[in-house]
Amino acid sequence: MKYEGKVYGEGLNDRIAYPLGGLGAGMIALEGTGGLSHFSLRHKPELLNKPMCFSAVTVCGENAIAKVLEGPMPSRSIYDLRHGPHGGAAGGNNGRNYGLPRMEESSFTASFPFAEVSMKHSQLPVNVVLTGWSPFVPGHADDSSLPVAGLEYRFHNHSSDPVQLVYSFHSTNFMSCGDGEASAKPIVGGFVLSQEGTPDMPWTAGQFCAATDYPGAVTDTSWFRGDYWFDTLTMLWRKIEGASAGSLPQNYNSGEKGGSLYVPMSLKPGETATVRLRLSWFVPESDQRHGFFANPDEYGYYKPWYAAAFESGADLESYWRKEYFRLRDLTVKFSDHLHASNLPEEVMEAVSYNLAILKSPTIMRQHDGRLWAWEGCFDEEGSCYGTCTHVWNYAQALAHLFPGLEREIRRTEFTEGQDEEGHQSFRVPLPIAPSAHLEQAAADGQLGGIMKVYREWRISGDTGWMLSLWPKVKQSLSFAIRTWDPRHTGVLEEPHHNTYDIELWGPNGMSATLYLGALKAAAIMAEAAGESSEQYETLYAKGRAYAESDLFNGEYFVQHVRWKDLDAPLPQNGHKANNVDYSEDAYALFLQEGPKYQYGTGCLADGVFGCWLAAVCGLGDILDPSKVASHLLSVYRYNFKTDLSEHVNPQRSGFAIGKESGLLLCTWPRGGEPTLPLQYSREVWPGLEYQVASHLIYMGFEQEGLTIVRACRDRFDGRVRNPFSEYECGEWYGRSLSSYALLWAYGGIRYDALDQTLYVKRTAANHDFTTFISAATGYGMAGVKDGMPFVKCQSGEIQVNQIEWY
Repeated sequence: MKYEGKVYGEGLNDRIAYPLGGLGAGMIALEGTGGLSHFSLRHKPELLNKPMCFSAVTVCGENAIAKVLEGPMPSRSIYDLRHGPHGGAAGGNNGRNYGLPRMEESSFTASFPFAEVSMKHSQLPVNVVLTGWSPFVPGHADDSSLPVAGLEYRFHNHSSDPVQLVYSFHSTNFMSCGDGEASAKPIVGGFVLSQEGTPDMPWTAGQFCAATDYPGAVTDTSWFRGDYWFDTLTMLWRKIEGASAGSLPQNYNSGEKGGSLYVPMSLKPGETATVRLRLSWFVPESDQRHGFFANPDEYGYYKPWYAAAFESGADLESYWRKEYFRLRDLTVKFSDHLHASNLPEEVMEAVSYNLAILKSPTIMRQHDGRLWAWEGCFDEEGSCYGTCTHVWNYAQALAHLFPGLEREIRRTEFTEGQDEEGHQSFRVPLPIAPSAHLEQAAADGQLGGIMKVYREWRISGDTGWMLSLWPKVKQSLSFAIRTWDPRHTGVLEEPHHNTYDIELWGPNGMSATLYLGALKAAAIMAEAAGESSEQYETLYAKGRAYAESDLFNGEYFVQHVRWKDLDAPLPQNGHKANNVDYSEDAYALFLQEGPKYQYGTGCLADGVFGCWLAAVCGLGDILDPSKVASHLLSVYRYNFKTDLSEHVNPQRSGFAIGKESGLLLCTWPRGGEPTLPLQYSREVWPGLEYQVASHLIYMGFEQEGLTIVRACRDRFDGRVRNPFSEYECGEWYGRSLSSYALLWAYGGIRYDALDQTLYVKRTAANHDFTTFISAATGYGMAGVKDGMPFVKCQSGEIQVNQIEWY
């Protein structure tokens, strides 16, 4: 049975902003009430950009009725101070359409990448359903990277009389900026809003196109030129109210203020008709570059992939017009199969809703087709540049849905991101260029990258690709060994940077398991390269023995905080580096307890993170499974809180607060909490929740895993938080793409393209299930039926020569 998605009614749709657009192509967000916002078309987040851009319907007749095709205004939008003194609450929402009549009721639901807003009004003889979408076809990166969106308005005449309607779409020229000439020009079935660039500001050039193929559509680009008070919107609404099938406003002269299109419709009783509105944008240049410490002019500025693929906005619109139905059919096919997975509803919600991250401004795709990403999105800029290796360690969706793009991220990490010594910058510049290597390496990101090279090799089956990176992989691992394990103990002893933005001092479960996974992956790849794997296997054996005996306290894996017998220099009074400030007071604490922000005897949610990453990468077990299970159950027992009302959190509390539930990063059930503990320990991160939950489910603890997933999704309920933007350091945070691993968790199903084998975890034979599976060459459904595993390819090809239990 297809998962239909949760319905968000009035109040529950207040916070919804659903991204429409392509991979790395910018976005327009469809709000839960049917409005459009978050216009981020100029290669950076512009989450406060909400121009006057809306649809309306006019019921013709002696007593004509006109309504904006949006539901009731959410109270948070009415009093929204983020938009400044003129466009926000303090300015009375000047320049917005909030004061126009609109639909009485609306509700929202989504089946990624489609979203629907249902609207009705007691005065209207028609109900309206708006479907928003943009192309998303696994394995077809280019078609999935188009800067386009489709808005389909379906009108149903529920009355017993024929109805004459006029659908209309209107937009101020929000592309206008800078000193270049701005214009609004008609095209067949629509209009183009544009801004010319200037020699010193070429990035201001851009176009936005709105067009329909519905018969009889007319265009008006001659808006009233009133620059004072509210003249323009006053005159526009008069045109909307007065629109009728026999008297449509139309003017094919170019203007500059904005554009409108009007579509006359006749509906018999019970009849339904759909207006398809094609939106597209083309901004070929940008003023974006990030992460350069020297010679930035050598690499210029970021240019989007679509500017290399299309000559102009007109070229893009022509392609979108011709290919609309082909792309829609392919997108429907993917969506139908993804949602045909008969897994629990909270799992399907977590998996599918977080795919919206791939359509947000978090993702960028530069002119040569390579992806680059922020960690998330702030209101007017990206959050933390550089496809951060330790954050994107958690993300699993892209590797399976668009494996070619993920392989290019590996190439970036091991070429531009790595020097000849094997030091890997965990952030690379934009445009993608060699890193300056002025910062410390991040051990978790660097070691995780080695496992992910192995993952990409097995997903693609391309040994030649793996061998092309193998010399760099060896360099990276050699750097890790001599920098963090110079005494060849098999664990990381020296201080090492990580996703908690500080150094961990001494061996610990999180870093030890990442090291073990990298060593195991390297040993297998070395053998495939015809080289000796002895060094990696020896270190792996030593490290595993140490972790299972010395780091396991009988319940969970801990950290042995060390600083006195290491090679690393000790912090000094007044020392400031790597996000750690040793003030005089902090230094006094250091002399008593050691380095700041360690977790020591704590129960860390990420304490066996490397075991999870190894499993999802296809490396199997790297530690005693019974001890791993014990750690995960301890995390659930001690870190999961059903009510945070009494929880003390001097850190970032907005992720989970009050009576909400969530999984804390770290607790100290056996005591020993440092005076200044791990600085994020009291927070709740969705990306970690999904990592732990999927690992629990994979190990057979389904109810515990589902409880964590359910708690996370309950917090993103539409009333308090956007269900389609799980945030951490910014909206649409990349770490939450760890939720895709929930598909794998239920049966441990993994397709290995190298040996053309479908692997299924033996415990999956205990129940029937069907799950979506995506490979480099196609996608389909896999699962277990009557105790027997199966795979059915639905698009492309998945060559399976054997199915094996493990």
